[in-house]
Amino acid sequence: MIRTLLMLAFWLLLVPFAALIGFPWTFLSGKVDVLYWLGTRVAFAGVRVAGVKVKVVGLGSLDPAATYIFMSNHVSNLDPPILVPVIPRRTSVLVKKELFRVPILSRAMRLASLVPVERSNRDAAIASLRAASAVLARGIPMTIFVEGTRSLDGRLLPFKKGPFYLAMESGAPVVPVTIVGTHHILPKRRFSIRAGTATVVFHPPLNPQQFSDRDALLAAVRDSIESALPDEYRTPARSA
Repeated sequence: MIRTLLMLAFWLLLVPFAALIGFPWTFLSGKVDVLYWLGTRVAFAGVRVAGVKVKVVGLGSLDPAATYIFMSNHVSNLDPPILVPVIPRRTSVLVKKELFRVPILSRAMRLASLVPVERSNRDAAIASLRAASAVLARGIPMTIFVEGTRSLDGRLLPFKKGPFYLAMESGAPVVPVTIVGTHHILPKRRFSIRAGTATVVFHPPLNPQQFSDRDALLAAVRDSIESALPDEYRTPARSA
């Protein structure tokens, strides 16, 4: 519990300071880079203050200038503040549509090219995919948690189909990402953070054009992500 309170207190102290600097600069310049840098660094530092170490694997093999779609598993609320800051370039993410109703925050998120999503509405979900495709076309990477929600037991949930339509239509290379360790540090339905190490594994990019359809791409991404999970979190092999 103490670790969680330390993280929250750190964020409570630093977020207003970052906002005080970042928001005016963003609105005056029309550029979100300073606010993005401050926000991701404060988020990441808060996780480290809570006693969480972060190990990154495979990032050096990626082209820093490429526009990727990063597709990751999701087991903890710590996943976003760990994953997004270690991606070298500014990345867009899918954000609940409700947050775009907050006046100042919504303007900053639009400048950052974040994409509002409403999964319960099919037409709105399609519009979100089109918006994400436009973001990729501008050279901004996308980061997506492809299960759509956090796994309760650490195993992979069924993947959402939308991100794979996006990949096939945009042609953007897909980087599967496996986050390991956060299920132990802060699992779903738990508030208290344990000390530990979170490992972020970036797998080799997959070219959507090399797959016959989205289902084949989905299977390849799933296999890549699952390959870095501990044995107890992998799907048991089917007998012949």
